[in-house]
Amino acid sequence: MRTREAGEVFGPRMALFADVLSVGLATAAACLPLVTAPAALSTACAVLRGAGQDRPVTAGRYFALLRRRLRAGDLLAGGVALAGLLLLAADLALAGAGLPGAPLFAVAAAAIGACAGVVGLRACGRPESLTDWRAAVRGAARDAVADVGGSGLVLLAVATAALCAWMLLPLAFLAPGPLALALTAVDVRRSAAVLVQ
Repeated sequence: MRTREAGEVFGPRMALFADVLSVGLATAAACLPLVTAPAALSTACAVLRGAGQDRPVTAGRYFALLRRRLRAGDLLAGGVALAGLLLLAADLALAGAGLPGAPLFAVAAAAIGACAGVVGLRACGRPESLTDWRAAVRGAARDAVADVGGSGLVLLAVATAALCAWMLLPLAFLAPGPLALALTAVDVRRSAAVLVQ
């Protein structure tokens, strides 16, 4: 990153923070139809990854990339993610209804949901998700097992985003930006570790 120039009030890190927030707002708007959420988050990760390659991180670039890539595979990925969330909610609701073995079932369902969520989020952070969701999910599943620390960081990022949204509802519209930055950082961290080995 460049250093602060004479007369510049904020340094480059503050500019990146502002860019992350603008991309977060754009991602929140793009996620509103729900089935576009994986494509929107994947696009945010791709735009933020470009910051390391001196490409502009702007909402305009985000929407231009999102328009080019929304296709049937992206909508199918969104449908699968939405169906998985609905299934998890239904399972947890059934467990809360007092069925026999409900506490154990609720723990198992939450663990399976967390693992699936980590793989799905890590897939959004991978560059392959821009063109091939199957390859991105396969790579994310391998990374989730091989890089348990990175999977823990993903869960921590989701928990932080949820906590911020719970504490102050307007932050829910900014949370996708830092979440996408965290997913991108976890993937870059994993890629760098693989190159070193």
